[in-house]
Amino acid sequence: MPAPVLKSGEGLALALEGGDIQTFGEGRAVSPMGGLAKLVWLRVEGSSWSSGNVKTRCQGAAGSLTCGTPPGHGTVTLAKALQEDCDQAFLAWITETRVRWLKDYGPEVAWYRVAEVFEPFLGRRLPANASLPEFSMPWVGDGDLLRTSPEAFLQWLQQPENAEVAAFGRRMLAGYWAEVSALFGKENWWFKTATASVPGVPGATSAWVAGGRGSTLVVLHIPRGKGKPEALARMREILGLKR
Repeated sequence: MPAPVLKSGEGLALALEGGDIQTFGEGRAVSPMGGLAKLVWLRVEGSSWSSGNVKTRCQGAAGSLTCGTPPGHGTVTLAKALQEDCDQAFLAWITETRVRWLKDYGPEVAWYRVAEVFEPFLGRRLPANASLPEFSMPWVGDGDLLRTSPEAFLQWLQQPENAEVAAFGRRMLAGYWAEVSALFGKENWWFKTATASVPGVPGATSAWVAGGRGSTLVVLHIPRGKGKPEALARMREILGLKR
C-alpha cells in the first residue's frame, strides 16, 4: 500500500493483517479521545451488556446531561448507541453497572477493574489513591480526562486482551462498503466515529475514526473544526473505499 497523503493536522496509524504499526502525519500526537472511550467501556463490560441485550431511552436531556444529538436518539440498543455515539445511553448503563460492581466486588476491586483498563488513557490525571467515582461525562469522552494518539489507540486495540473490542466492532459497526483496492479483499469494514474536545478552545471539536477488517486495524484523527462525517469520508478516501 503506498504511503497515504494526509492533510495538515491529520494523524493516521495503520497495521495491515496484524503486522507492525505504521504512523503517518500526526499519528503520534496525543489529544482527547472523545467518543472512542465507548470502545474502552466495551473492554470493561461489553460481554455483560451484549449478552444482556441492554436498552435504554435517550430523551436528549437527563438532569445535567445533554445528549450530543437533541432531541435524543430514542430507544437504543448497544449497537445503536455505538453507531450514534450516544453519551446518555452509555452513562445510564455505566451507572447501573456501578451499583452491581459495588455489590459484587466492593469499591476497591471495582475501581481496580476500571482503572486497569483505562490506565493507558488516564496518565497521571487522577490521584494515586482514587476510589470508584460517580461516572460522568468525562468518562465517555467529554473534556480531556481521557487522551490518546492514533498510534497508542491502535496499539491498545492490538493487545490480545482487547481482541473482543474489534469483535464487537465487526458485529455491531460493520457497514456495507464496496472496496476499490484489491489489497483489502471484499469483506466489510467496521468503523467507530467520534468527536472530541479541543483543549483550550471551548466548543471546538476534532474527530476520530477507529476501524478494521479482519486483523487489519486503522485509527485516524482529523483536526479542529471537523466532524464525524468528514472523518469517515477521509478514512474511506485514504483506504480507497467507496460506498
